Amino acid sequence: MSNVDSSTVETSAGTRAADALVGRVVDGRYRVESRLARGGMATVYEATDLRLDRTVALKVMHASLAEDAGFVARFVREAKSAARLSDPHVVAVYDQGEDGDLVYLVMEYVPGRTVRDVLRQYGRLSAEQALTIIDPVLQALEAAHAAGFVHRDVKPENVLLTDDGRVKVADFGLARAISAATSTAATQGLLIGTVAYLSPEQVERGIADARSDVYGAGILLYEMVTGTVPFAGETPLAVAYQHVNAAVPAPSSVRPGIPRSMDALVARSTARDADDRYPDAATFLADVRDARRTLPSPRPFGVTEDQAATLVVPLVTSATAAPPRGVKSAHPSLPPTPKGAVAPRRRRRGWIPLLAVLLVGALVGGIAWVYGATKTVQVPGLANLTPAAAQAKLTPLKLTLDASATDFSETVKSGAIISTDPVGGGEAREGSTVRAVVSKGPERYAVPQVRGMTVDDATQAITDGSLTVGASTSAYDETTPVGSVVTTNPAAGQKLKREQQVGLVLSKGPAPVPLPNYVGKPATQVTAALTRLGLKAKATQDYSKKVPEGSVISTDPQAGVAVPKGGTVTLVVSKGPPLVVVPDLYRVPEADARAQLARLGFTADVSYPIGFTPFGRVVTQSSKAGTSLPFGSTVGIDVV
Repeated sequence: MSNVDSSTVETSAGTRAADALVGRVVDGRYRVESRLARGGMATVYEATDLRLDRTVALKVMHASLAEDAGFVARFVREAKSAARLSDPHVVAVYDQGEDGDLVYLVMEYVPGRTVRDVLRQYGRLSAEQALTIIDPVLQALEAAHAAGFVHRDVKPENVLLTDDGRVKVADFGLARAISAATSTAATQGLLIGTVAYLSPEQVERGIADARSDVYGAGILLYEMVTGTVPFAGETPLAVAYQHVNAAVPAPSSVRPGIPRSMDALVARSTARDADDRYPDAATFLADVRDARRTLPSPRPFGVTEDQAATLVVPLVTSATAAPPRGVKSAHPSLPPTPKGAVAPRRRRRGWIPLLAVLLVGALVGGIAWVYGATKTVQVPGLANLTPAAAQAKLTPLKLTLDASATDFSETVKSGAIISTDPVGGGEAREGSTVRAVVSKGPERYAVPQVRGMTVDDATQAITDGSLTVGASTSAYDETTPVGSVVTTNPAAGQKLKREQQVGLVLSKGPAPVPLPNYVGKPATQVTAALTRLGLKAKATQDYSKKVPEGSVISTDPQAGVAVPKGGTVTLVVSKGPPLVVVPDLYRVPEADARAQLARLGFTADVSYPIGFTPFGRVVTQSSKAGTSLPFGSTVGIDVV
């Protein structure tokens, strides 16, 4: 049974027995019989629909997804849509609902195995075997595309091979709900769907249409005939990069002997530009069937070509050796019996069946005597008891407790019994063993300390700790390098449920410093102040009519702007007032001389040597014409 999501890992029988949900009736209708598998999105159970008396597959979402109200709403909407998709090659969706904190999906129970199981057991498939499987897969996708669905996650784990030889595709409509629920995580490399099968447009732009499913089916076909996916890497991001930037190699270049028709199918279905691919599953299917007509009929899995060519020849006995005269032999390849040969007489072995009947009768009688001599007792309810207390209740009944199995439980305290086999109220024979599953308490995992790690290393540490990485935020930090992890949300050491998200806070480096106003202050003092702030000073000089020499005229950046730690601030330092050339004022009227000096920034100091001004003109000046004086200097003139 393989009705599981993209990251499902089959569980052992012991783990199945330890699941607290086993034995519970969900929503008053579905009795959980056993746990089949657990994946990154859900746990899948075999269950009985008590209303219709049929076996179903019950997919229960993990708590981290069920706690997201937005996801639940999207999941319900997509599940209802998928339930309307009816095709013999699609795993049917029967029901969807919620029971307390459980969000579940009821699907057709498909006994059998996945294509992934087949590849693991037998290795790569022949071209004819692969085309036999891809044909119904494309039929399922064709029906989905016609109904407006895009699968988004075509891969070996989602293709089921039933025990009676049918092929079915699972998980239609669910990828879109998961994609919306984890869109933030997708930006950090946690792409929706298995990255080995994602189309370039899903990687680059997060969009998908019928051609995206064609791409996934082409990768599936490639893997079936070569035994491996075309792109591999140490991280999902590395694989995604290859999907966007590299062409899928021809299968025959990896495995010589693969027909060229397979190369053509893979090349067109996996073209990087979606416009160069088959436009939909129907056109892909047509070319697949053309290719199938050129190949022999597929052999059973695991049977080689030499084995397939071996004939089984029946033994020559007296019953088949010589047909009556005039009647042809049923096996013309066998030589006829030599004329006159007499069939050997059959020995009498009638005592053998009689002896077998007597032995079976004696065995059945012995078993009946043993079981009849052993008393049957009712197993008491042992849930929530400690193993010691449980054994105390079993000892008078001549029963033994095996409490070696453990599992996590959200409802049963650590050290107490979760469930038993047989269950309380069931029957057991004296001297037999009652197996119990003991609680390890709630399943919790401590958030690891990842401060100072790169995003990749922190992600690995968190996922190794059975948690998932959530959204990232940024913060300034004085000591952590830019891009590395400052802290987590929740903080390190806090214990969370399995698969619960841990947000990363990434360093933006030291916080920038708002620049104070240093205009008019001595440059030496400003340089020292900038150094204390972790900034560097660079000085240039210029004249200033207002700022004293040696003081700051302006800064770049200006006051108030935030400057990153280690940044440089340019200071414009005053060289004092600019120099101005003194004009020639000889014989210039007093009023004009005053005006010229004022216009040039000088101050006029006027004197009258003879006490009166018969001519009103300048006869001498204190500074020689052509001399340069600082702006604002005083120039004396004598007027007569």
